[in-house]
Amino acid sequence: MKSSEIKELTDKEINEKVDDLKNVLTRMRINHAVSPLDNPNKITDTKKDIARLKTEMRKRQLNENK
Repeated sequence: MKSSEIKELTDKEINEKVDDLKNVLTRMRINHAVSPLDNPNKITDTKKDIARLKTEMRKRQLNENK
């Protein structure tokens, strides 16, 4: 997910995405523990997407407070 795509989302959409990605990440970790994933880098990519979304949310919160 690119930062330009994230900036177009509303706050509610970002929160929903974070929740969805957290669920996906949990499922991927469990599946990877049972049997190896085809591409384990997806776990890292998902973590980075969550971080990007949270960073954008924090940036918006700081801009509201100013």
